[in-house]
Amino acid sequence: MDVNVKQKFETYPEDISVCLMQLRTLILSVAQQEGIVDIEETLKWGEPSYSSRIGSTIRFDWKAKSPNQYCIFFNCKTNLIDTFKEIYGDTFVYGGNRSIIFNKNDIIPLTELTHCISMSLRYKKIKHLVSLGA
Repeated sequence: MDVNVKQKFETYPEDISVCLMQLRTLILSVAQQEGIVDIEETLKWGEPSYSSRIGSTIRFDWKAKSPNQYCIFFNCKTNLIDTFKEIYGDTFVYGGNRSIIFNKNDIIPLTELTHCISMSLRYKKIKHLVSLGA
């Protein structure tokens, strides 16, 4: 784990840290499944961030002002969130065109979220496809 990301995780409440570590593990697992070996883990805007040369950056974070929620962020200048809404409808709670919002006690729809992460990690290769090739 990147040292700065590790330090960031140490600032989260324990229950949120567990949720965010699950997101981190899922992102890295999806990258591995997709054969993406250049995944970079850093902090961007003070948030854990994951990117590759063929994809769009994924970030996630928790904010004290919404203590029971955490979010996974996608680039708002892409059509990722619009595509997720088209494919998965109200499976997720969306924060405009930039995030999926979870409550800390939610059961995460892993199949659907895995697909969303996959599309983001491969975005530059699939952005020209209708519904990102879904």
